[in-house]
Amino acid sequence: MIKKNKLTLIITSIITLLPCVFGMIMWDKLPNTMATHWGVDGNADGFGSKLFAILGMPLIILAIMWLCILITAKDNQKVEQNNKPFRLILWIMPTISCIASAVTYAFALGKDINVSLILPLLFGVMFTAIGNYTPKMKQNRTMGIKIKWTLENEQNWNATHRFGGRVWFYGGFAMMLTTLLPTKIMIWTMFAIMLPLVFAPAIYSYLYYKKQVKNGTYEVSNKIKPLSKKGKIATIIAISLILCGVAVLMFTGEVEVNYGDDSFTVEATYWSDLTVEYDAVDSIELCENADFGTRVSGFGSARLSLGNFKSDQFGNYTLYAYTGSEDAVVISVDGSKLVIGDTENQTAAEIYTKLSPLCK
Repeated sequence: MIKKNKLTLIITSIITLLPCVFGMIMWDKLPNTMATHWGVDGNADGFGSKLFAILGMPLIILAIMWLCILITAKDNQKVEQNNKPFRLILWIMPTISCIASAVTYAFALGKDINVSLILPLLFGVMFTAIGNYTPKMKQNRTMGIKIKWTLENEQNWNATHRFGGRVWFYGGFAMMLTTLLPTKIMIWTMFAIMLPLVFAPAIYSYLYYKKQVKNGTYEVSNKIKPLSKKGKIATIIAISLILCGVAVLMFTGEVEVNYGDDSFTVEATYWSDLTVEYDAVDSIELCENADFGTRVSGFGSARLSLGNFKSDQFGNYTLYAYTGSEDAVVISVDGSKLVIGDTENQTAAEIYTKLSPLCK
């Protein structure tokens, strides 16, 4: 399958990496910290370095694309698959890379864009396109609706994919139409549409299986064999690596305050460092039992609370703290507020004791 689509693979790989070229050209005009993730409400809730935003995201998308391609190509079932669905899948990742990078660059350059509209449009187009080609997929283990009854019985596979194709095709159009609704209603409507798109084909396959059993027409096909021992081991390893990566993000990282002669620096893992000159501090105070409010954007885990927050007590502010911190140092700098909670080596009270005389 790779040989048949060699030219398409080269073109899609190049397009996936094109945003990197644009980012390098625009390097000097882009900020050092850039938004890299948005919530379904359209608000930025994840940030990263300029280097990661420019190179990291397209490279990760390219790696995922090629992982999917290799897994599909190595499917030992040797099914002569229709080439159109495979080509469609090849174009999904380049599309995501270009759209995601375009939004990232536009936001970084201060352009006014409604990010919340992109998600239903993107999902809608994807579901519509995939739904159009789903009925053409032949029984295999890497593409399509891969559940027990479709993999065991070719007739069930074909019927389920015809049904699933229609559901996804029209469901995709319905998703695109949600962009005409107010943002909050649009979000809930989109998810309400997505749920049946996910579960309806599986329910249909099961009901079709029960009908086959009742009519005595259900037979287990040997065309799609179970995963080999190596395949099972590779799957376990892949899942373990993903879980380890999630665990690292959730339970590692540090926050540290370093004191210089003229300024202090707050350093944090997974978030940009911040340097503040002592002379720029307008006020500093220690707040016990602080109300940290909610995170507007940034990074949050079981260990760290970083980013831009909003609360009734502090208003809009930037927080560097460990999750679960109760006390905080509140610093006003040129009209902005910086809040520092407990760090790895110091409590908020100790940080206040150190900073207070330096900022006067």
